[in-house]
Amino acid sequence: MKFFKRPPIKLILFVFFLFFIGVSFFISYTPGIKIGYNFKDFLLQMLMILPPVFILIGLFDVWVKRDTIIKHLGKDGGMMSYLWVFILAAPMAGGLLPSFPIAYALHQKGARLSVVLTFLGAVGVGRVPMVFFESLFLGWRFSVIRILTSIPLVIVSGIVLGKILEKHGYELPKKS
Repeated sequence: MKFFKRPPIKLILFVFFLFFIGVSFFISYTPGIKIGYNFKDFLLQMLMILPPVFILIGLFDVWVKRDTIIKHLGKDGGMMSYLWVFILAAPMAGGLLPSFPIAYALHQKGARLSVVLTFLGAVGVGRVPMVFFESLFLGWRFSVIRILTSIPLVIVSGIVLGKILEKHGYELPKKS
């Protein structure tokens, strides 16, 4: 008779990781100490970014009607769907990580898979804070050329990848 379930491998690896960092601090192992500080910095950044994102996703889920998403980002949205997701992606803060829950919420509300994939690409290349930062260091001409080149490439890759995945019957996991 089993009294204890075997812990999942991810938990074992995480405990080992924390143990490694602790031992590194104890024996002054520099690479382990750097890993520990990087982990702490990343964790604090995510703890500052993710709660507001989840609050906004909750508000989005309640305030934005499914019919609105289907109308503008669904099968009948046409090419304007891609413009809408670039507008939605432009003010995003925090990089690509917070955009995944938003992309999932869009898909659950009826957005096409190709539009969701384009949204993720748009967050990666077209966020206004990133473009401003880039233009300070590389110049506004570079930023304009990069954006004008990236937009069609992101849209085409979103459409192609969406069609390939839909052809193979891919579906995002449902809420549990």
